[in-house]
Amino acid sequence: MTQAIICHDAGGAEILSSYALQHKQDYIFVLEGPAKAIFKNKLGNIHTLSLNQAIKTASSFLCGTGWQSSLEYNAICQARSHGVHSIAFLDHWIHYSERFTRSEKQCLPDEIWVGDTIAEHKAKVSFPEISIKIIDNPYFQDIKNKLATMGTQININSDHNTVLYVCEPLREFALMQHNDEYYWGYSEEDALKYFLSNTDYISKNISSIQIRPHPSESANKYENILHGCELPVTNGGLNSLIEEINNNDIIVGSESMAMVIGLLANKRVISCIPPGGRSCQLPHTEIEHLQNIVKHSL
Repeated sequence: MTQAIICHDAGGAEILSSYALQHKQDYIFVLEGPAKAIFKNKLGNIHTLSLNQAIKTASSFLCGTGWQSSLEYNAICQARSHGVHSIAFLDHWIHYSERFTRSEKQCLPDEIWVGDTIAEHKAKVSFPEISIKIIDNPYFQDIKNKLATMGTQININSDHNTVLYVCEPLREFALMQHNDEYYWGYSEEDALKYFLSNTDYISKNISSIQIRPHPSESANKYENILHGCELPVTNGGLNSLIEEINNNDIIVGSESMAMVIGLLANKRVISCIPPGGRSCQLPHTEIEHLQNIVKHSL
C-alpha cells in the first residue's frame, strides 16, 4: 500500500511534510510551488513524480488544500475518477468550500482531516456527506518541539518592542475565486498601510518592524509602500518563520496561519484588517484587532 502526498501551497506543505516526518512509511510525492522547498527542508532530497505517474502507482492520495494552483484539486478529481481513495488535510479555518471548487465545479475527497474541534465543526457543516477526522496538527507539534528547544523569547523590557508583520496574497485569491480583487473589502496593501499608519496605538516603543512576505510573494512586492517609510522597517523572510516569530515580541497580520504560530509561541498577536474589510476569520479569541485598539484609544 503506497500513499501519495500531493501538495503545492505552503500551509498544506508544512502540515503534510511534518506528517510524513512523524509517520514514516514509503510515500511517493507530487510537489509543486512552495511545497518543494518546505519538504526538502524537513525531509531532505526526495524523488518526486508527476500526478499522472502517481495515479498509476498510489493506493491512496493525501492532499493539501491549496488555492494557488489546481494541483490538489486535480488530484482529488483524478483519484475519484480512478477509484483511488483521497484524503484532504484542511490547514486553516476559512474558505473551506472554495478549496474544492474550480470554475464553479466542486470536487470533494473521500475523507477530510482537520487539526482541531473548531475546524471539525466547520468542516461538518460545510461537508455533511464527507467523513471528517481529527488528526492532531503535526506541524503544530513540530513547532511546539522547536520552541521547547529554542526557548520562547519573552520580552520583559517595556522600553522597546519588535514587530514581525506577516503578509498574505489576498488579492490573488480573491481574484481567482471571486473574480474581484477586493471581494473581502480590502487588499494586502491596504492592511499593511493601515498597520504602518497606526503603530503608535500598538506600542509607542517599537524599535524594529520586520516585513515577512508570504512564500508565494516576491521579496520586493511591498517596496512602493515601504519606500520612504520613516518607521524602523527591515526585510523579513531571511530566517525560518518560527525563528522570526520567536525573535519578535508582536506578530501582526490579517488572518495568516503565522498568527496562530505566534499564539503558540506566547506572543502578542494582532489582526490589522482595515475598516471596510471583513472581520478576521481566525477563531482564536486571543487575537487582538487593530481597529478595536484604535477605537478604544480615541
